[in-house]
Amino acid sequence: MAAYGTDEGFSDWLDEQGYRLPTGVFPAVLRARGSTYVDSYEVYWTGSRAGGAMQELGWPRVNAFMNCITAVPADAIPPAVITASYRAAWLEVETPGVLAGPVTTPGKRVKRQKVDSIEREFFDDGAAKVGSATAFIDPIIDSLLRQFICDRSAGAFIFSLGS
Repeated sequence: MAAYGTDEGFSDWLDEQGYRLPTGVFPAVLRARGSTYVDSYEVYWTGSRAGGAMQELGWPRVNAFMNCITAVPADAIPPAVITASYRAAWLEVETPGVLAGPVTTPGKRVKRQKVDSIEREFFDDGAAKVGSATAFIDPIIDSLLRQFICDRSAGAFIFSLGS
């Protein structure tokens, strides 16, 4: 099972944050889920997988940059990526299923609803999603991974903490 970091590193991170895993929870499984979530950002990252298409995780990468300036070594997994995966793993503990994101069926969303004499209309400004289906869930993870994205327009990313 491919995952960023180590069980020991995850345990140390949990201790630093003051978190405790419930009994019966497997850190390796959580790290794998957190890593899969982190890799959902890959479409926005600079560079490409160092090991090509057969590489299981998005990192390490070749031609990747931090803040569009500083090259990331082709054999490195940045600490921010590992920390983001640990954070995502913890969020999965706190709210099981949260990393799966919202599931919507096009054409099934309610635009207008009327009950008796009360009517309300819903508008979708697109602010809560990136692309067509991915909804990012945590501003800390966003800020950790934002540094590997070179989109100065901010159109491809949610700036949970402001631009």
